[in-house]
Parts: sequence; C-alpha cells; structure tokens
Amino acid sequence: MPRNLILSGGVAHDFPATSAALAGVLAEIGIESEITEDVAGALAAPPPVDLITVNAFRWRMDGDDFAQERDRWRFETPGSTRETLTAHLARGGGLLAVHTASICFDDWPEWAEILGCAWRWGKSYHPPIGPARVRLGGGHPIVDGLSGFAVIDEVYTDLDVLPDVEPLAYCDDQPLLWARSVAGGRVVYDALGHDTRSYENPVRRALLQRAARWLLER
Repeated sequence: MPRNLILSGGVAHDFPATSAALAGVLAEIGIESEITEDVAGALAAPPPVDLITVNAFRWRMDGDDFAQERDRWRFETPGSTRETLTAHLARGGGLLAVHTASICFDDWPEWAEILGCAWRWGKSYHPPIGPARVRLGGGHPIVDGLSGFAVIDEVYTDLDVLPDVEPLAYCDDQPLLWARSVAGGRVVYDALGHDTRSYENPVRRALLQRAARWLLER
C-alpha cells in the first residue's frame, strides 16, 4: 500500500478537517496517509513514504496579517526540510501541493520553482469564498475524459506562475491545477481546497485521485 505524509496546519483554515478529507479521498484508491502539523520534525530526515502532500499555511508571517497567530504558526524553513523535500523528488517521489501550499516556505526561493508558482503578498488575492466553475483542459491523464465542475471554494488570483507551467484547469482565466516533472520526481499543484466543501464534488475527488496515481507512477 502506498504511503502518504500530509503536512498540515496553519491559520484561517480548518486544516484538521481538510487534511482528513484529503486522506479519505486518497484512501479510496488504497493510499494510506499520516497527518502531522510538525512539519520540521516530520521532514528532519527522509520519511518512509512514496508521496508527500502539503496542505498547510506555514510561512514567515512577517506582515501584519494574523499577528495574533504568529507565535504558534510562524515558520522558517530549516535546511533539513529543504534537503528532505529535494531528496524525495530526486528519488522519484511524488509531491502533491494544495491551496495554501503556494504561500508556504516563503524564505526558500526554490519552493516556487518546485511548485511552479508563488503567492505574492500585495499582488495575489482571492475573491470571497463562493461558487466557482472549473474548466478543464486536456492532454494529460489527470484530466482526460473528465468534465468541468462547480465547487464552493476560494479562487486564487494573480499568483506568480512560472512560464513553463501548463495548466490543466482554470476558473475564468486563473490557472488552478497543473502537473510537472521536477528534479527526477513529479509535482502536482491544486489551488483549490479552502474547506471541506471543496472535497465533496465527485469530479474534484477524481482529479485528486488521478493526480495521486500519476505522482506515484515510476
């Protein structure tokens, strides 16, 4: 049975609920997940997993936002975390990053190069959570044969997306999902996932399951 480590936790989101929902989606295709909020501890050494998932909101918190939460959730990315994630990809491991993963590890420039994007404070934003219509592209096993769908979620807008990213899903003109090969491994970024409603749509669940299967292929 493939094993997955879900890195969770942070402000302004019910991460215990969304991480559990994500683990449930993957369990349906035989992937066993462990969930932890101890990001640095879990990645102090290479974990014995096939897949690492980032469903967390862990960054330096240098601005005024969420100041009251800073003591608990402020995160500076240790060298061991960087080395473990890089080595995981180099061994052919898979990395699934969802929603606020694009805000994580902001003191590590290579993280944006791994994901293919970054949230930029003062530029990136999202409209209020609400109904969104997701349009799918084609030409990739994650999306082929699936139709667009509606979801209640936040639509991340004006992320800094690298020029070589080929989006597989959009809301209006905003890219929401892509898959890429990085440093010997595979990476999928899915910008959806604010709360558990995002995990209720059957097409979104199918996309996540297909993404996990693609990430685990060797």
